[in-house]
Amino acid sequence: MFTLHYIRRMIGLCLLPLLIAGCGGLQEVWEGPGAGVFRPQAIAVLPPMASQYDSAREDIQEVLAGALNKSGGIERVVSPENVTDIFQTSKEAFDALIFYFSRLEMTGQSDRDSAVKLGKALNVDSFLVVRVNSWEYMRKEGDNVGRVGLSLRLVDATTGTTVWKARHERSSSYMFYRPYLKDVAKELAAEMIKAMPPHTKP
Repeated sequence: MFTLHYIRRMIGLCLLPLLIAGCGGLQEVWEGPGAGVFRPQAIAVLPPMASQYDSAREDIQEVLAGALNKSGGIERVVSPENVTDIFQTSKEAFDALIFYFSRLEMTGQSDRDSAVKLGKALNVDSFLVVRVNSWEYMRKEGDNVGRVGLSLRLVDATTGTTVWKARHERSSSYMFYRPYLKDVAKELAAEMIKAMPPHTKP
């Protein structure tokens, strides 16, 4: 049985240049032509892409799934545990994941065939591709801060097309006690998921 550590060694994510969002929104955001009418019924958060912040991958996957559940915009969110189980027990699903991530890294494009395979394996009509851009304590403008940054890509698993992409980060300053980065991540995830299609919440 494979481990997801294999994915960390093999794969990185190169997102296409994104359009800068307006003031007060996310740092970068892009919507495809079908975003306005996209109404997925089920979604899964894929294991985050490999980065220098691999220690945060499980926390981020959990936080994003929680934010999706709270948003009320999608009927069913596959739990991170179920996502992991599927990739650990199905070689076909795992191979599709590796191929999808590899093509995304090489071309910046969502591969239709492997995306559809992933959708069928996970029993969803959409999924989120995630990269952790920052998960750290640092000095920023003279302050001590805990910083979390994410890139997200929403994919229609029935067609393989990218519906929406975004990048954003959130920082929490401190003097003596470091903020819990998972709490910073929860605030960031809530903000990003709120901006993600479907925009009409029930």
